[in-house]
Amino acid sequence: MAFSEFETKRLERVVGAFIEKRRPAPHIRPELDLAFRINGQSIEIFEIRPRWRGAPGETMEHPVAKATYVKTQELWRVFWMRADLKWHSYPPVPKVGSVEKFLALVAEDKHACFFG
Repeated sequence: MAFSEFETKRLERVVGAFIEKRRPAPHIRPELDLAFRINGQSIEIFEIRPRWRGAPGETMEHPVAKATYVKTQELWRVFWMRADLKWHSYPPVPKVGSVEKFLALVAEDKHACFFG
């Protein structure tokens, strides 16, 4: 079940502000940018880069972090993408109580799991 319209707008505002603070300078964005999407009960943060051997202007996404809301437990499960290209639970803090705490974990990146 997806978030309500009110919840979606709040998440877009909170995560959007986080992304805007972390995005590279405008002149670098054609080579590296940061974005997010809300899909169902999950928020995914990803980098956007030009495809190495693609057509000019063709880009690819590199996943950074993901949080999935578990309504029955009222918490967010935190994930990071490993080299096997699968989402794995973030071992130091696998669950948080709010999207703000998730974003704080991503910003801190204490174990270099999200941005390497």
